[in-house]
Amino acid sequence: MPALRPTSLRRADVVLVGPLSLAVLLAATFAVWAVRHRDEAGDAAIRPSGIPADVSTTTADLMGLAPVPDRPAPGFALTDQRDRAVTLGALRGSVVVLEFMDPHCTDICPIVSQEFVDAYHDLGAGAAHVDFVAVNVNPYVRTPAAMAVYSEAHGLDAVPSWHFVTGPVAALAAVWRAYGIEVDAPGPTADVEHTSTVFFIDQAGHERYLAMPTEDHRADGTAYLPAGPLAAWGRGIATVATGLAG
Repeated sequence: MPALRPTSLRRADVVLVGPLSLAVLLAATFAVWAVRHRDEAGDAAIRPSGIPADVSTTTADLMGLAPVPDRPAPGFALTDQRDRAVTLGALRGSVVVLEFMDPHCTDICPIVSQEFVDAYHDLGAGAAHVDFVAVNVNPYVRTPAAMAVYSEAHGLDAVPSWHFVTGPVAALAAVWRAYGIEVDAPGPTADVEHTSTVFFIDQAGHERYLAMPTEDHRADGTAYLPAGPLAAWGRGIATVATGLAG
């Protein structure tokens, strides 16, 4: 359930690392450097290079937004919460906002889910050109019905272009590996920890940006994000997706 940070990943029963791990690590390292540099310089803003002009420096910093090499995103063929076959290739022509989620997560996944719902509303008519996709990271809970329960619980079923995809462990593991997502799943009753990264894929099916979701914790340990940053994340996702959609 808790999100693994790229700077503190660890090996467990199910651990897979792919070729994008370096990109994720570099993005996270830059985000940490930017925050430290900003703190040392007072309120001076540090703007990462390669960020879309219509994304503010503050929002880019909040999201840990970073460009990635323009190359084809790894494909997949899985099944969504409606028990429909979904391939990345079939989504060509739309911008794809891709995340990796656990249907039993009570930590960062619900926060990202709300950001996706907010982004969908912020897109307005532009939502017709954007698909929101999450790949299941729980190797013990893999039925489309479980993806549907999570989707309904977090309001994602109201997003027409939402797909929470799942499938056999081998197929899921191949996608995790291809996107550099590390998964720590010690057993069916234990929390599943995983890298939390949002990928932005353009209409040609190429990776363009990634972002690093974050969360705060209340005194009782529950995860949350204040209303301001939560709404800013939604607007940021919508802005980046709109730019990629042209």
